[in-house]
Amino acid sequence: MKRLAICVFCICILMMSCQSSAQKIEDDRFVIHTVDLKHQDLQFYLKDDDNSNFGNFKTLKQHLKKNNQELLFAMNGGMYLKDGSPQGLYIENGITKTKIDTTKTAYGNFYLQPNGIFYLTKDNTGAVCKTTDFKSNSNISYATQSGPMLVIDNHIHPVFVKGSKNLHIRNGVGILPNGNLLFAMSEDLISLYDFAEFFKNNGCRNALYLDGFVSRTYLPKKKREQLDGNFGVIIAETMRLD
Repeated sequence: MKRLAICVFCICILMMSCQSSAQKIEDDRFVIHTVDLKHQDLQFYLKDDDNSNFGNFKTLKQHLKKNNQELLFAMNGGMYLKDGSPQGLYIENGITKTKIDTTKTAYGNFYLQPNGIFYLTKDNTGAVCKTTDFKSNSNISYATQSGPMLVIDNHIHPVFVKGSKNLHIRNGVGILPNGNLLFAMSEDLISLYDFAEFFKNNGCRNALYLDGFVSRTYLPKKKREQLDGNFGVIIAETMRLD
């Protein structure tokens, strides 16, 4: 009986541990999606087989369907230039498509220092870091550069002002305490401070702003199917159908 009681106790502890690692996040202000890279397939996309930008989720969804894949989630993944090319570093399948942008002084959110990089590794981990801290290596499978950083080492970006009237739709990504990725897009106009505070309050030590008024999210399980838009890099979760 004593041995049985110990076993039951251990199982209870394990169940509690699993529940605590699967952090449930709810906030009506945002469309929210979390990704566990150990169990979910997340990749970055830019161009189709004809070397044309996907541009939006509808085109990507059609492309994936032809390859027996279903689109489960998609979000625009960083700022871009007039020709649709990524503004700053972009790595896809381990290949650097555009180089890192180390410009310190220029106009726009991208250059609001510090800006940062969101990347995935081949051993299924995700990270967000300041551009100045980024070290390129052969273990990185995907990377996108954007800015500004929202949360830096558990601190809200020092330039952001609480109560700011600079309001826009915004989307971004952060790393949760358990290593999972937290994606969020605001349902309504929001300041950079309040957006950053959302990530910080959910335990993200680092989070990155991806973009603003062009932001779109495709997430059918939460009744969000924005297939329109025109942007550069797309971050997408897929599932094979065969």
